[in-house]
Amino acid sequence: MEPPHQEAKIQDSQQRSCCPSLPADHDHFSPPSNSTGTCCRCGGDTNITPPPTWSDISPPPIYRPIRSPAINPPSNDARQAIILSPVPHSQKVPIVSPPYHFQLPTKKIHSLDDINHFRDSDSCKNFLGFIVALSESIRSHKVSDSCHQSQTLNSIVSVLETLLRWVDEIPPAQQSSRYGNLSFRDWQSRLAENAEYLMLQFLPDDISSATVEIVPYFLDSFGNPSRIDYGTGHETNFAAWLYCLARLGVLKEEDYQAIVSRIFVKYHELMRKLQTVYCLEPAGSHGVWGLDDYHFLTFIFGSSQLIDHKYMKPKSIHNQDILDNFSNEYLYLSCIAFIKEVKKGPFAEHSPLLNDISGVATWNKVNSGLLKMYKAEVLEKVPIMQHFLFGWLIKWE
Repeated sequence: MEPPHQEAKIQDSQQRSCCPSLPADHDHFSPPSNSTGTCCRCGGDTNITPPPTWSDISPPPIYRPIRSPAINPPSNDARQAIILSPVPHSQKVPIVSPPYHFQLPTKKIHSLDDINHFRDSDSCKNFLGFIVALSESIRSHKVSDSCHQSQTLNSIVSVLETLLRWVDEIPPAQQSSRYGNLSFRDWQSRLAENAEYLMLQFLPDDISSATVEIVPYFLDSFGNPSRIDYGTGHETNFAAWLYCLARLGVLKEEDYQAIVSRIFVKYHELMRKLQTVYCLEPAGSHGVWGLDDYHFLTFIFGSSQLIDHKYMKPKSIHNQDILDNFSNEYLYLSCIAFIKEVKKGPFAEHSPLLNDISGVATWNKVNSGLLKMYKAEVLEKVPIMQHFLFGWLIKWE
């Protein structure tokens, strides 16, 4: 009979012959009594304590996002630049007067130099000031709060309700692809055919010729019929269309609260329906590092609604009862509820930016931060603003 140390050498030799890549200090014998570990290479016992198993408190993740969370994460420099930038201020919209020189608007932005030129222009500052003024007008107000509603404003809401009915009249086509239902092009074709007629429902006769300039903004507000997509650039075009109506004096400052709570809410309802029925692709999405695959301004207006709210704080978005009971009254909560409905898995995983924002102390800070972010991430980005239009109402100066 071989002595114990000789037997161990033989056993070790046998193991190395079947697993020659083992390191010299790889020990398969004399495992501790409390160890059940096995070698991942040859299956022999080891001295290494195995890792702990998943507990009931922290089970293994079962969700894997389609988009990797690491896609285009914002750089620290970009974040710091946004944080240090000044908060945009509201501005009064200058109303045009005769003689009118309406023209077909065209694209002017093609490079970063063009973006810098636009950023420093009065047109950009006044357009952004208009958005800030809309945000301030809805501050601390619910959607259902009473406000001034002119006949013109009601006519615009009626136009959007007409567009909503068209979605019911043009059902989605039966097709195998998940995104980009071709029936959206039929809806867009009907929109293009009737756009001028719809504008004349509320434009005064003396400025009816303005349709040549405002119709292109309106047509670009609901997505692209070729790509069958929608994004923040299209939403910005809708805001530009409203800005043009303010420049024409059709929408006045006393209408601002209703522009958000009536017109923009109806527009948001229409876009959510178009997105879900026709499965619109997100245009230029930042993936999980964006606020939302489609919208930005709704978060700005929605955060303004919640400023100084007694009970609801930014962290309240994680309370499902609050979302269920108040999403109809607050745009921000409506957006969060929609995201949680269409995206599966942990909220912090598929919407890390919104999850981070929920840790901000006050809605006032959320709102000012979103305004700065909108300026930097939408109005100063070539891929978005290269499609923006300039004419007589929004000048390229």
